[in-house]
Amino acid sequence: MRKLTRRPAVAVLTTALLLLVTACSGGSAAEGGKIKLTVATFGEFGYAPLFAQYEKDHPNVEIQSRVTDFDTHFKTLATQLAAGHGAADIVAIEEQQIPKYLGVKDKFVNLADYGADQLQNQWAAWKWAQGTKDGDVLGLGTDMGSLAMCYRRDLFQQAGLPTDRTAVAALMPTWDAYAQLSQRFTDKLPKVKFADSAGTVFTAMLNQSPENYFSARDDSYIADTNPSVRNAFMLAGTLAQKGQTAGATTYTQAWNVAIKQGTFATIACPAWMLTQIKEAGGDGNTGKWDVTTVPGASGNQGGSFLSIPKQSEHPKEAYDLAKWLTAPEQEKKIFLSDGILPSEPSVYKDPQVVAHTDPYFSGAPIGRIYAASADTLRPNYRGLHDADVRPEFGRALGRIEDGSEKVDQAWQDAVKLGREAIK
Repeated sequence: MRKLTRRPAVAVLTTALLLLVTACSGGSAAEGGKIKLTVATFGEFGYAPLFAQYEKDHPNVEIQSRVTDFDTHFKTLATQLAAGHGAADIVAIEEQQIPKYLGVKDKFVNLADYGADQLQNQWAAWKWAQGTKDGDVLGLGTDMGSLAMCYRRDLFQQAGLPTDRTAVAALMPTWDAYAQLSQRFTDKLPKVKFADSAGTVFTAMLNQSPENYFSARDDSYIADTNPSVRNAFMLAGTLAQKGQTAGATTYTQAWNVAIKQGTFATIACPAWMLTQIKEAGGDGNTGKWDVTTVPGASGNQGGSFLSIPKQSEHPKEAYDLAKWLTAPEQEKKIFLSDGILPSEPSVYKDPQVVAHTDPYFSGAPIGRIYAASADTLRPNYRGLHDADVRPEFGRALGRIEDGSEKVDQAWQDAVKLGREAIK
């Protein structure tokens, strides 16, 4: 979804400097008596042309965009909320972070006060539910990350496998079949990895489960007893232990290089990732990639909300802008221009969206593929400490990939460190 990387390492100094710059730049009067609204996102949301249009239609409003990477965005927001100043008028909150911010919803405007509760049917039911609690509306949904499988047609052909997207989907209807296909591929092309990383496979599998690390009933830690977590970890970890993953963590420079050089053949890809694959691969890889159905047929990875901190000096005007940005007309424009899949059924079922194809991905009918995935999507429960626990399992899979741990030991460590992360 984002042209800036989602999770790079971020120095504390970077955040501190950003806070100094933005501490006093929240909603205020712009020059000439205009109302200045700031919008903070992690990476590009495709909003630049929409901001220009909104300013044209609302000459009394000036919009300032703050775009940083994922970690800087959320570290900065946490500090600004604690300090009581400096936050943008509208802030993007990613779905993994939503449970944490629902826990401090008193620091945000209840958008229902401005009529957001009357817009509920605009979104998929699960998306609306993610951003609400006890009748309060924390945020208006932007996109979602329904899953597909991106694959290299040229590498599949070299491995003697079918390249037609329907035939490829038939080879891997389940993740067990995907693992079997990985072995077939490796037997033919041992120098090429089948998947980008074990973490990507693990995450895709886990995102198809109703629960992962925490119980939907009482938010208790269940990673050690939930078979979905263990099965996903063991399958992904076994691929890594066999040397069938490239060990290229998504959105890192190593991942960009691996994309460009074609060192792996598949990646579970939400709609927003297509832009990043294009940017990393460059024009030289046009037509080498294709998109088909993901094993398990659905799942969600990513998606965000627009929220308004109570610090905003112009909450009503901020709400009007957020409402407009998330309206079906704008969501459709963003998908057609940037491939960011809306979380609104009226948009992802729109004939123009469904008919949308992408020449970079061999003319794949990405509108139809992602719409079908979205329509069968059943989101999983995100616990309050999901963002704290999830990285421990990713790091454990990384240790398998670098050879420092075997699957069984990495699993035991991940479960232990995950539990410690919530204490």
